[in-house]
Amino acid sequence: MKLLVMGGTGFVGRAFVEEAAARGHEVTLFNRGQKNPELFAHLEQIHGDRGVDVSGLDGREWDAVFDSSGYVPRVVDMSAQRLKNSVQSYLFISTISVYRHSLIPNQDESGELAATEGLTTQDVTGESYGSLKVLCEERVRHAFGNRALIVRPGWVVGPHDTTDRFTHWPLRMARGGDVLVPDVKDQPLQFIDARDLGEWCLGLLERRVTGTFNATGPETPYSLEQVLTACAVGTDAKLIWADPDFLVKNDVQPSRDFPFVLGYDGASYGMTQIDNSKAKKAGLKFRPLAESIKDTLAWAQTLPADHKWPVGLPADREAELLKAWYASQP
Repeated sequence: MKLLVMGGTGFVGRAFVEEAAARGHEVTLFNRGQKNPELFAHLEQIHGDRGVDVSGLDGREWDAVFDSSGYVPRVVDMSAQRLKNSVQSYLFISTISVYRHSLIPNQDESGELAATEGLTTQDVTGESYGSLKVLCEERVRHAFGNRALIVRPGWVVGPHDTTDRFTHWPLRMARGGDVLVPDVKDQPLQFIDARDLGEWCLGLLERRVTGTFNATGPETPYSLEQVLTACAVGTDAKLIWADPDFLVKNDVQPSRDFPFVLGYDGASYGMTQIDNSKAKKAGLKFRPLAESIKDTLAWAQTLPADHKWPVGLPADREAELLKAWYASQP
């Protein structure tokens, strides 16, 4: 197949390109040439800013587009409209954040979507992200109709993920010692390895599949305890399960200080119990959790020692909190 990839040198796009090239497909990348420019030197690359000028795509034809870098409706519309007569199908990576209600578990692809009425911003924030993606999906469907393929992942993990949401935990466990964690052991967790996502998306395009799919895993949700315990295997890390009341009192925030922790009250747990049955029927598979942990840790340990991670408790702050926790116990 002749494949056009919008972006392709970051995280999800990178995994897709690696798999597509390995299978012998003819891959062209369209990006600004700024992120990891040394990657894929053997592949055709068209440089341009998709939010400003996509004329570099004119006069070309591809079998399919893989778009994992679209966040703003206006920008997605530029490429979708430009390509609708020269490409057979358009795969757009969306998100489960398009769903309006975070309390409802087991939402399938028909779940109510985030509100877009009155949305004027094009700035991608925690508040606007889901609604903007809803509008991006609409732009792709408007341009491609029944040739559109919308994929909605949840959290994506694995090597080259710099969000630190998953990466933090294998790295922290590798340091060993007492590890402060919130005592919400039963919080459900869903995520997918970027390599599983890329391989599956490529398979959909190869089979000319269209439609909308939730793409998160595993077969059934993990619990937070399962994931953190798995991250600690083979280390001398000891999980110290601190009471949420203690954490709130000491301003320890879920997500920011404890990546992958949605909250202490269960209010958002529906977003980690998404119905993925349609994607599984379409061939979505999940590698073992231990493999994702091992490979993510191996990649993270190649980064410079002064690399700045965006989330997670700093070591000195964790030590202070552990001391206070021990002092609070009978």
